[in-house]
Amino acid sequence: MRVFRDLFWFFRQEKKAYITGIFVLVIVAFLETVPPKVIGLLVDHMKNGTMTKEVLIRWIAVLAAVAAALYGLRYAWRIFIFGSAVKLARQLRNELYQHFTNMSPSFYQRKRIGDLMAHATNDLQAIQQTAGSGILTLVDSVTLGGVVLATMAFSISWKLTLISLLPMPVMAAATSRYGTMLHRRFLTAQAAFSSLNDKVQESVNGIRVIKAFGYEEHDVEAFRRQSEDVVAKNVAVAKIDALFDPTIGLLVGLSFFLAVVFGSQMVLAGELTIGELVSFTTYLGLLIWPMLAFGWMFNIVERGRASYDRVRALLAEQDEINERPDALHISPQGDIEYDVRQFAYPGEAKPALRGIRFQLKRGATLGVVGKTGAGKTTLLRLLLREFDGYDGEIRFGGRDIRDYTLFALRSAIGYVPQDHFLFSASIRDNIAFAKPEAGEDEVVRAARLADIHDDILQFPDGYETVIGERGISLSGGQKQRLSIARALLIDPEVLIFDDALSAVDAKTEARILAALKQERRGKTTIIAAHRLSAVEHADWILVFDGGRIVQAGTHEQLMAEDGWYRDMHRRQQLEALAE
Repeated sequence: MRVFRDLFWFFRQEKKAYITGIFVLVIVAFLETVPPKVIGLLVDHMKNGTMTKEVLIRWIAVLAAVAAALYGLRYAWRIFIFGSAVKLARQLRNELYQHFTNMSPSFYQRKRIGDLMAHATNDLQAIQQTAGSGILTLVDSVTLGGVVLATMAFSISWKLTLISLLPMPVMAAATSRYGTMLHRRFLTAQAAFSSLNDKVQESVNGIRVIKAFGYEEHDVEAFRRQSEDVVAKNVAVAKIDALFDPTIGLLVGLSFFLAVVFGSQMVLAGELTIGELVSFTTYLGLLIWPMLAFGWMFNIVERGRASYDRVRALLAEQDEINERPDALHISPQGDIEYDVRQFAYPGEAKPALRGIRFQLKRGATLGVVGKTGAGKTTLLRLLLREFDGYDGEIRFGGRDIRDYTLFALRSAIGYVPQDHFLFSASIRDNIAFAKPEAGEDEVVRAARLADIHDDILQFPDGYETVIGERGISLSGGQKQRLSIARALLIDPEVLIFDDALSAVDAKTEARILAALKQERRGKTTIIAAHRLSAVEHADWILVFDGGRIVQAGTHEQLMAEDGWYRDMHRRQQLEALAE
């Protein structure tokens, strides 16, 4: 029952609905004791020969009125209790989504997407059931059971009631034991389902690679094995779940046996009438639901407790990027200064950056080049504050970037990453993602600067063409240029290209760079690239190797000295001529 204590904050929040629903349930419990009593009275009337048409009609009218009242009241408590449970799922879902969007990239490096999806779907469904069906079965079983037992004891026979309750301690011990086992197995089953979710998400995203390597059969087999593991773990849950009803049914049957045996003896002894015995056994029949509901409640509650523990543990995770209480809400402008003595990714011993020190004047263009894994992207991610655990300082506009709120800092930066993520929406909506209120002229202007406007006009619906999930209907170069247009639309103080021109040809690259030089006068641009032609025009170029700056200068200066830059530039020129 700990989960009810954990969810007390929500029950207090929705106290009016729950109190009303529970009050209605109590009324229902009292009304349900009326029909067995009426049946017993009618049996005694028939046995004693006092049954008349008027008596029969009167009691039938009572039963009809009770049935009508139960119909309306049962509808009412469902609205109050189940309606509130839906609100709990909505609230937790919103909290989870807010939590997901607030977490830094390191969080997603630790977590699997499939597991996060399972938290937002299966776990929330189990919690919703706990706040709805769990509360219902708890209150209904306790209230109805208590009212029926009190009626049996005080209006018929307390002695026969106690005899009939002899199997109850066994039922309590059994359901408690089953509940503990169910909790453990359900946790394991949910973890297996999360892994299956992750497998599906990974396979769908990588379907092109899977097909390209002819790996379909192997992938299907791997999925089948994981699916069988999920089934096996859920069957283990079902085996415990299946014990509740038979156990309770057996004990209820034993209660009936005791009631009939000892009740018959009491009738023969004149302690009970036949009508009272009929009413008593009918009341016992009413106890079947509370007993079954009690077992069902343990099932629901243990599932809900396991799921709520998982969700609460996820929500309790703290982001590594924290804003200072007095952080500035104004977007920075000005020079950018790096003084990073060392930085290593969380959980990694080897530093990704070491001894990084340089200054970039406002309005200048910086080129960042080097081998794959040299530290180019890491340099840019630190400016975006995707990670904070570095030894040193990064200043923007004369202040440490940690002096600004994340929103203020990132509002000043337009970022075009290596992995170009596009939404399953229209081309216009993708370009205007960061500025939904942008007019048509602004969107077209950004598309022209990114050299994608003419391509867009070739699509059937132009800017209203829906491009599919992750832009699946576009080529790699088109995806890159749409991402560039998206960043250009907001006209940021700092524009970052993280190898964002790798999928376009040399002529298209030249047109885009020329447009940027013309349009972004007075604004800072940082271009990280493998193709050195993308940074030749830069005011300053940094060459990275092993997380360090090994060369720095203009294109002309770097070409004049022996080193990686000149060697790579000559090699790329030869490759271009060969093509």
